[in-house]
Amino acid sequence: MLAEERLSKITQRVNEQGSATAQELMEYLNASESTIRRDLNTLDAAGEIIKVHGGAMSINTSFKMRDDEIADRRITNIEEKKLIAQYAAGLIKKDDFVYIDAGTTTEFIIDYITEKNAVYVTNAVNHACSLSHMGCEVYLTGGRLKSATEAIVGAETLEALSKYNFTIGFWGTNGIHKKTGFTTPDREEAGVKRMSFMNCKKRYIVADASKFDSISPVGFADFDEAVIITEKQVKGYEDCKNIILAKK
Repeated sequence: MLAEERLSKITQRVNEQGSATAQELMEYLNASESTIRRDLNTLDAAGEIIKVHGGAMSINTSFKMRDDEIADRRITNIEEKKLIAQYAAGLIKKDDFVYIDAGTTTEFIIDYITEKNAVYVTNAVNHACSLSHMGCEVYLTGGRLKSATEAIVGAETLEALSKYNFTIGFWGTNGIHKKTGFTTPDREEAGVKRMSFMNCKKRYIVADASKFDSISPVGFADFDEAVIITEKQVKGYEDCKNIILAKK
């Protein structure tokens, strides 16, 4: 196979899938590791793909390196978040032991909760106050308050969450990608998400379509480990069985 044809096939494969590992490309093109790595360097230099450790990603993938201030996120994609939140709230049943992650989409869930005969746990001060004012039984984890997201994080938070076994939970995320899964910028916050996530039976990621094909530095779960509730179909994810579209 000519080099030009191989480069074209690599670019097409990466852009179609969003990403590809070096091993995957070696098998796909029946090429050596050194050849694939050289090709990835060439394509990265030309701006055709983004070379990453162990493979490559599409140039259409966005990278989110830090959290936006929560005040800014509260006024972004409001109608989409409300639609997602309303669907999510309807999944809570009597006697559920519910975890609600910090975040603006999860915050909207509280506005639509009608089930008072459930127990709620959260790592967000504002969430806890809202649930308490509604007359719900709610527990707030201890730890350090992170001002940018109003999330409680740290060793005390992890210790508290390690004792719980949730029947259902809802998490926000900064990025959703088939290869890298669910990601967030902050390592401590990722740890809290991961702990609560792994101690939950039914796991739901609540995120609007803008979060797809976006990657942040720290992963907290694989793509197939949760059901995603979003507001519309996203190109490249049409065949995913773990996506629910919230409808009006």
